[in-house]
Amino acid sequence: MVVDVQRGLVEGGAAVSGAAAFTARIDEFLGRARAAGVPVVHLQDDGSAPGALVRRGSEGWELALGVADGEAVLPKAEDDGFRDTDLHQTLQSWGADRLVVVGIQSEMCVAATARGALDRGYAVVLPREGHTTYDIPADEAGGAAVPAALVARVAEWSLGDTVELPQSLDEVAWT
Repeated sequence: MVVDVQRGLVEGGAAVSGAAAFTARIDEFLGRARAAGVPVVHLQDDGSAPGALVRRGSEGWELALGVADGEAVLPKAEDDGFRDTDLHQTLQSWGADRLVVVGIQSEMCVAATARGALDRGYAVVLPREGHTTYDIPADEAGGAAVPAALVARVAEWSLGDTVELPQSLDEVAWT
């Protein structure tokens, strides 16, 4: 499952930290999944929220990675990709019971979708190098800046100990 890997989040001034390397890793990972016959679903922020980084219909809203024949692309208006979408039905039609979740923003849509999967009984694999986010800047009230890597780690921690957390995308086994 690829969450919100859209051009406006990996290109230009609003790109996540290390966007080019991240996108290349995910693209290579998708190639391995496809070669293994693993079904792939792309979740796409529908760009309807006020102040959205990716506005529907803009270049930034477009998916940054190619979609192969037979792969599902599901728009979503909420952080949790299961909420008010056909994601659960799509996964059930494929017979899925274990989900590998990759994408953008670790603490928002990635974590919310992983939590939604857990709530529906799916096993969740969240490879550490398979999700990313933004640095959190210091604020006027004295809150310290937090690097993106730490934000991503906290997002992993928030999901509890039932999520499989391989360090590398190469460690993901297709079972």
